[in-house]
Amino acid sequence: MQTNSTVKKDLSFEDFKAEVLNDYKLAVTSRECSLLGRREVLTGKAKFGIFGDGKEVPQLALAKAFENGDFRSGYYRDQTFMMAIGELSIEQFFAGLYANTDLKEEPMSAGRQMGGHFATHSLDENGNWKNLTQQKNSSADISPTAGQMPRLLGLAQASKIYRHVDGINTTNFSVNGNEVAWGTIGNASTSEGLFFETINAAGVLQVPMVMSIWDDEYGISVHARHQTTKENISEILKGFQRDENHNGYEILRVKGWDYAALIETYQTASKIAREEHVPVLIHVQELTQPQGHSTSGSHERYKDENRLAWEAEYDCNAKLREWIIANGIATDEELSVIEKDIAKSVREGKKAAWTAFTKPLKDEQNELVAILKEVANTSSNKVFIEKLTNDLAEIKEPIRKEILSTARKALRYVVNETSASKTSLVSWINNYMETIQPKYSSHLYSESENSALNIAEVKPTYNDNAEEVDARLVIRDNFDAIFSKYPETLVFGEDAGHIGDVNQGLEGMQEKYGELRVSDVGIREATILGQGIGMAMRGLRPIAEIQYLDYILYALQIMSDDLATLQYRTKGRQKAPLIIRTRGHRLEGIWHSGSQMGGIINLVRGIHVLVPRNMTKAAGFYNTLLEGDEPGLIVECLNGYRLKEKMPTNLGEFKTPLGVVETIREGEDITLVSYGSTLRIIEQAAKELMEVGIDAEIIDVQSLLPFDLNHDIVKSVAKTNRLMVIDEDVPGGASAFILNEILNTQNAYEHLDSKPVTLTAQQHRPAYGTDGDYFSKPSVEDVFEAVYKVFHEVNPEDFPKLL
Repeated sequence: MQTNSTVKKDLSFEDFKAEVLNDYKLAVTSRECSLLGRREVLTGKAKFGIFGDGKEVPQLALAKAFENGDFRSGYYRDQTFMMAIGELSIEQFFAGLYANTDLKEEPMSAGRQMGGHFATHSLDENGNWKNLTQQKNSSADISPTAGQMPRLLGLAQASKIYRHVDGINTTNFSVNGNEVAWGTIGNASTSEGLFFETINAAGVLQVPMVMSIWDDEYGISVHARHQTTKENISEILKGFQRDENHNGYEILRVKGWDYAALIETYQTASKIAREEHVPVLIHVQELTQPQGHSTSGSHERYKDENRLAWEAEYDCNAKLREWIIANGIATDEELSVIEKDIAKSVREGKKAAWTAFTKPLKDEQNELVAILKEVANTSSNKVFIEKLTNDLAEIKEPIRKEILSTARKALRYVVNETSASKTSLVSWINNYMETIQPKYSSHLYSESENSALNIAEVKPTYNDNAEEVDARLVIRDNFDAIFSKYPETLVFGEDAGHIGDVNQGLEGMQEKYGELRVSDVGIREATILGQGIGMAMRGLRPIAEIQYLDYILYALQIMSDDLATLQYRTKGRQKAPLIIRTRGHRLEGIWHSGSQMGGIINLVRGIHVLVPRNMTKAAGFYNTLLEGDEPGLIVECLNGYRLKEKMPTNLGEFKTPLGVVETIREGEDITLVSYGSTLRIIEQAAKELMEVGIDAEIIDVQSLLPFDLNHDIVKSVAKTNRLMVIDEDVPGGASAFILNEILNTQNAYEHLDSKPVTLTAQQHRPAYGTDGDYFSKPSVEDVFEAVYKVFHEVNPEDFPKLL
């Protein structure tokens, strides 16, 4: 299939004719894939289908304007575009539909995402950057509507950084910032807040972004009158149109079935965005959706006869066909031959994809059947095992669930038997799990040599007369060292620029390094995260600051659905090593005392979650992550900036290791486990507990994800035989996670002489004021009394009841 057609100047008529016909072939191929794909779902070969039919012609126009180095952040229906840039074949389309786990067969996600979600490879098989300037790039799609928007902002902003910031090594990433970020979205999804937040932010930042809105008047079954004011997104965005000072957007409208006008519109948009570095919005109107929203239902249920008749007439492929004939490019008969040949090619491609998908499964099926026959012949439960074997053998198109389930059930029948065939079955099951499970579970975190887990600890060093300073100066001066060492590093957030952040941890950095590297942004947490994701995907090392941990909830969906899953959903072929900086834990009031770590750690698996107890530890985490290749969230202690810490001499170089706990007080009687600001409470309680003869050991978790990789906590519990987890989160929050890791992963229950205990905050958010804090979160007295109670239960004579 010929792809990568682009607009060329001074074409001969024959060349022009060939290019138009190639476009038509692509459009027809894409449509045939959609039609046949729907049938594959309805016959049960695929689980679900969501296709790009009705959007073929505008996607061809977009592809013509799309250049090497550009990035797409799009709608999950852009299959024609992907075919047109040469990144999606017929076989790959169907491999995605069947969820083929072989990345060579299904390069978009190796079967981890449903069909219609597309990506290109930014990384090679070792996790190293490819040259992104020499290929056409698509950031990996996600299903949440408008979730692609924040990332788009960062992809566009990277071009601005590369064009205007000196000293960055742009090899592999940019050619003078000439790259455009292209966004696509359905008209109904523009109702999402993420769309409006991103549109506003891009207008403020003035970045080279072209936003295409595919408008077919519906969102699922809901008409535009229920979606958009005035039923017209470009109409209500007219206030964003560029003024005489060129502030704002260039807004263009075009009919989605008008081939010539679409090409002209996209070429115009590309030129404006690429040369002037301003955002462009293209409202592509009068599109259709011939098969409805998805395979879950028919659009005849919600479109009347007039609408269906109009869609048949204004189908973009049909209109292109009419235009080709009217302009003498091809006859009806010639196009019919083309269409017939393409239908055959699509059927053949579908068949080849199905064969490639099923062959390894059938091989695995046959291998197990042979083993089970041997097991049956030597077992007293032969009849039962034979039935399982025969049932499996009769499955014409097996899936792995059926294969492995059969093996595991068969093993139950020989649990009390000893034979070589049983040994073979056990070995087969273990080997199968070892081989197959990673096809569905690998690359949640980096598996390259650049993984942050491979960065060795470097301890801070101090002069003999090291000065004790406000801790904010440690973090500030470490940032200074970072920005000097890494020209590609930048930080942005609310108050991060001019005043040097709300706690002065960036004091003087904007003046020293410029507004593009140390930036103030608006109050818009989701797109702050999006800026970071997109820039990190293009080789920069952004630090996105969310002022308080409480407000990270605005960005949690993006963190969870996009950033945390990126390496996983591309099987290690895209990455975004973004650092998220925030501050939390004890201060005053509901909205500035965030410790909601349980919710966060259960939603962002794929991101390292780091909870340093002081600014030196925090600085070490920044230094570690910047040497690695994966994202991390660092939660600085909100009430720690004015506390005194010694100033290290090796700023920018010392590194806090991930997943390594630290024992900050040795003890013999009980192990107390916590993190962050709470540790200061526990340290004071431990001093008071010594007065009554209880010697507590205190362990600082330091990082929640990953957690205690060396299993050092269980070693402490083996010594003390008692355990308490103390946490500012709600009951069942992070304390439950920590306890599960210690008891079930590290098997610490084997060493316990008392029930393990958790001490947490109250279920409500913390009330305002010092008293509110005292009655909402664990206090020194709470810790003392909880520990004392454990020893009262052990030895009531020596520790009489306190309350």
